[in-house]
Amino acid sequence: MSKDIVAINPRIINLLINSFGKDGLPLPYVKEIFLMECHIAGTSYRENIKEIEKELQEKDLLVFKRETDNQHDKLAIVIFDTKGQKLGYVPRDRNEVIARLMDAGKLIFGKLERKQWKDDWLKADIRVYMRDM
Repeated sequence: MSKDIVAINPRIINLLINSFGKDGLPLPYVKEIFLMECHIAGTSYRENIKEIEKELQEKDLLVFKRETDNQHDKLAIVIFDTKGQKLGYVPRDRNEVIARLMDAGKLIFGKLERKQWKDDWLKADIRVYMRDM
């Protein structure tokens, strides 16, 4: 069974997208709280990352999902694009607080800041946010 594309709750995508005005700024009463910057870990393990990368644009929204059954990291957070294509993970050394917030029901998401190829590795830098209403 392929884990590259997963079903993402459309209500979450709508919440992310529809919380912004035409100027890209959050609508009134929606607080977008910047939490941290990091890169997407594990992109070199994605077989189809070169095809996915072509579609990724700066400022694209990224969907985070907890992966509590991960054998290597119980605090793992998978990062997807809005089409449900798996990009990688929040780095293990940066995921504890984010995982705890997600486990408490907070909406955590990312935005792609920049991307560049370093040999066969896609270095994708992101900013992580919490949406609070």
